[in-house]
Amino acid sequence: MTIDNPRLLRDAFGAFMTGVTVVTTTGPDGAALGFTANSFSSVSLDPPLLLVSLSKRSANYASFTEGRGFAVNILSEDQKEISNTFARPAEDRFDGLDWQPGPHGAPVLGGVSAWFDCALERVVEAGDHAILIGRVEAFDNSGQAGLGYYRGSYFKPAQTATQLATGPAVVVSALLQRDGEVLLVDDGQGGLGIPTARAGEEGASATLQRLIAATGVEAEPSFVYALWEDVKRGQQHIVFLCAAMAGAPARGRGFVELNESTLGDVTDPALQVMLRRFAEESRIGDFGIYYGNQNAGQVRRVAAEAGQ
Repeated sequence: MTIDNPRLLRDAFGAFMTGVTVVTTTGPDGAALGFTANSFSSVSLDPPLLLVSLSKRSANYASFTEGRGFAVNILSEDQKEISNTFARPAEDRFDGLDWQPGPHGAPVLGGVSAWFDCALERVVEAGDHAILIGRVEAFDNSGQAGLGYYRGSYFKPAQTATQLATGPAVVVSALLQRDGEVLLVDDGQGGLGIPTARAGEEGASATLQRLIAATGVEAEPSFVYALWEDVKRGQQHIVFLCAAMAGAPARGRGFVELNESTLGDVTDPALQVMLRRFAEESRIGDFGIYYGNQNAGQVRRVAAEAGQ
């Protein structure tokens, strides 16, 4: 690619994963100033130096390049909104924020992963930006995980690592049946599905109870009706068969008969196959539990009365 396309060049730079910082200083009138930056790097331990880059088009360019110093605040994973605040024009970006002057005078934000209060060591002209080199006068490290940035989007490195370490995502679904009919809801893709949610830290059982409560229907879980892995999506699905009792559905199409018309509106192929099996098993009163993946598996029979 040619280098005369700034958009493509910026996208290529975005392939490098970085952290997210808010760089702060005080203006001549003592007002707190700041901007979001991911162009931050340590430079030296002896002496302790770091750098950030600042656009020459910044309204606060003079305050940062002519002031006595600045602070670099490395944002924690839960501070995405602070990053957005300092990335957009605003009359007072510090309004409502937890912050205080650092030991060297620059604003230090609360709840950050780490901060460095620096004296301005040197300003280096660099095209349409200036490189601010700071000498670290004071710092603190909270130990909190930092917020990440990659190809124009935020991500949470520590949270992502935890998810990877614990294996595939667990997705819980509730197959609510009443009088031979099944509760179908909007699947978010223009079709129908069954109540589904990703299991959080509370576990599959608590997620199931939350799903049932959200439907507005009183129901009790009977047994695990299907258990399969979707290898491509990195998901493990657990479907609980639930006996629905009183209550009108709060959302979705409601309880419907599983026929060719309603099944044709189910967009997920694996779910459609499962619902076809359930329709047939309901007709003959002989239920089974499916084990496998999204393409193939086996059904193990259970007692007929378990589905009642």
